[in-house]
Amino acid sequence: MSPSPILAAEMQGAASEIYLLDAATLAVVDANQAARLNLQMDAADLKARDFHAIAPGLGRAELAQLLGSLGEEIGAQVGIRAQLQRVDGSRYPVKLTFLRIVRDGQALLLAIADDLTLQDAAALALVQSQARFDAVVRNTPGLVYQFLLYPDGRMAFPWLSDGCSALLGLSGLELQHDATLFESLILPEDRKGYLDCMRASRDNLSGWNWEGRIWIDAWRDVKWINLRATPHLVEGGAVQWDGIMSNITASKQEQEEVVRSRARLAELTDHIEQVKEQERTRIAREIHDDLGGNLTAIKMALSMLAARLPDDQPQLLEKANYLDDLVDRTIEAVHRISLDLRPTMLDLGIVAALEWQAREFEKQMGIACVFRGPNEDVNLDDDHTAALFRIFQEALTNIAKHAGATRVTVSLRRRRAHLTLSICDNGRGIQAADRLKPHSFGLRGMSERAKALGGTLALSQTPGGGTMVTIKISLASAIAKEE
Repeated sequence: MSPSPILAAEMQGAASEIYLLDAATLAVVDANQAARLNLQMDAADLKARDFHAIAPGLGRAELAQLLGSLGEEIGAQVGIRAQLQRVDGSRYPVKLTFLRIVRDGQALLLAIADDLTLQDAAALALVQSQARFDAVVRNTPGLVYQFLLYPDGRMAFPWLSDGCSALLGLSGLELQHDATLFESLILPEDRKGYLDCMRASRDNLSGWNWEGRIWIDAWRDVKWINLRATPHLVEGGAVQWDGIMSNITASKQEQEEVVRSRARLAELTDHIEQVKEQERTRIAREIHDDLGGNLTAIKMALSMLAARLPDDQPQLLEKANYLDDLVDRTIEAVHRISLDLRPTMLDLGIVAALEWQAREFEKQMGIACVFRGPNEDVNLDDDHTAALFRIFQEALTNIAKHAGATRVTVSLRRRRAHLTLSICDNGRGIQAADRLKPHSFGLRGMSERAKALGGTLALSQTPGGGTMVTIKISLASAIAKEE
């Protein structure tokens, strides 16, 4: 007796249920793993049954008529819907396909069953997934789209969400009919950036992130849009982007207003500093000229009175000497206050003023202070001279208060159209957290003054652990401001 035919190896691993049946008796000759698992039977149980037991809902007469329609031609096939029954009595719908074959000279039927339950579940899952996708797209602010760029330069929008008209003033059909309409919306001055960004994303297959302005002719309005998309290669060498466009006009306007506000605040701060400096100069001159002159006159008058006092009145002479000393101390105080308000060295130029302040700092604080500067003075207007001098004063004050330094090196250098002032100490160094303290008004004031000069202020640590303050200003901006 010849052995029973068996299914080929590729059929044994198929996802569909496959049964090998005797053409005459419909007895199960073999079945693949999917069939055994779905029916919850092992190979021996299956081979002890015929197909009528597996598909009890399919009548014998109906099945005979169906198989009779196949004829005797090898390879003929026919299909029908039926239900298969598991060992536990549960049933599930399948699509059955019968195929006549011959194996080892024996006439056989190949029955292929596709579980409709799985297909229905997959279809339901697809519908639910599509519904979720549609809901996300509908509630996404902006336009969700797909964009294609072909190797020959042609462009296309295979898919566009319903937000197309609201964002671009064009219907999805218009844009799909002519993809170049989108590029024509971009303002000419922004178009090059758009194309460069697209090419870079295409060449590197990197994210496409672009911001620019478009003109909506229907509304006679300019909009700012942001475009974010992810590229991938598709068939034929084309690149497809899946992305989203959104209207960022409001945020751009807010950013521009913030920039304008900061510019106005900087102008106001600069004006306030100039007014303060002018007021200091005025007060210093009045103190020096009026009080200083009056005190000098008083001292001269006291000297004359003291010279005329009788020798037998020592108490009066003592009082006169006391008043003379008091006038001297007052003159010194007036001189010191005048210098604090506006050092007269500022009239000699920035180099002389910084060098004088370095010597004063060394004398008052006992901290060695070395100044290196150009041999000739740098031509700066009074406002720039005063502002740079005040930054220098504040830096020295910070060193005296917080650095714990024993040496300070100051360098003023002119290089082409820039002037750089560096103040370096050997103290404990400034920490990042110190710059963020809410009451670090000294550092903020120095930074604002530098910005008002059209320059920059930078803080850094020195190799020895101290701090370096570097102020860099443009001499061209200073000359332009003076003019």
